Amino acid sequence: MNLLSILLSAAGGQEGGSTVIIFWIAILGVFYFFMIRPQQKKQKKSKEFRSSLAKGQQIVTIGGVHGRIAELQENTVIIDVEKGAKIKIDKAAISYEAAASEQEITAKA
Repeated sequence: MNLLSILLSAAGGQEGGSTVIIFWIAILGVFYFFMIRPQQKKQKKSKEFRSSLAKGQQIVTIGGVHGRIAELQENTVIIDVEKGAKIKIDKAAISYEAAASEQEITAKA
C-alpha cells in the first residue's frame, strides 16, 4: 500500500483526497523550509569555518574553552590557553572565532 492510497482512504474517498494530499505537501514544505534547510545552511557554514582555521586565530570551543590556535593538523587542533598550557582538541569541537563574537557583542550594545 503506497502513501497516496493511504491518504485517499483517510480522506474518505476520491473527492476529498486531493485536499488531504495538498495539506500534507504543504506541511512537508513548511517543515523543509523552517527546519531542514536552515540546519543544512548552519552545518555548511560551520564546515567552511572549520576548514578556514589558521594558526594564531582566537577560538572558543563547544565547552567554552578560549584559546589561540598553535598548530593545525588534519582532524585536530592544538590550542594555547593561559600560562602556556596546550590542549589538543578535535576540529569539530571548535564553536566559533572569539574575536568575531566579541565584535558582534559590542555591535549589539
